Amino acid sequence: MPKELFNKKDIDRALTRMAHEIIEKNKGIDRLCLVGIQRGGVHLARRLSSKIKEIEKKEIPVGSLDIALYRDDLSIRKGQAVLRKTDVPFEITDFKIILVDDVLFTGRSIRAAMDALMDLGRPATIQLAVLIDRGHRELPIKADYVGKNIPTSLSENVEVQLEEEGLEDRIIIEKVGMKE
Repeated sequence: MPKELFNKKDIDRALTRMAHEIIEKNKGIDRLCLVGIQRGGVHLARRLSSKIKEIEKKEIPVGSLDIALYRDDLSIRKGQAVLRKTDVPFEITDFKIILVDDVLFTGRSIRAAMDALMDLGRPATIQLAVLIDRGHRELPIKADYVGKNIPTSLSENVEVQLEEEGLEDRIIIEKVGMKE
């Protein structure tokens, strides 16, 4: 049975705080762009952009990044990679890029996203914003902005459900079968 960790209000509060932290750390929003990792990260990047606009009264560019072909487990995954759209309609060279994802787990998706970004240009910096950091890193990746740290076991799954995907905004955790 899934347990709700965050509701709509909790998610909104976390994103508001993260928006303020992004502005503060970057001393404003000059030369700043958000790039969401398909799927959940894209919705969160758009929400962060909206919050930043409320605070700074200025819009910042938002893009979406498909990392399917950059994953390091393509050869061992069952089935074919599901390709989604990469849409970064702005220059990233010499810009500060905030990569946005819903859940940070092993760090492998973030590594793949950085590889994909480098194919688009050479950012001045890459920072990472995640709604949930659940630990269990396999690569030396650390988020700059975290909505909530949630220690988990490997037998648990954390799922971010968002209105943009036709669901109620919430984050749930549930036990799953042990990995073989």
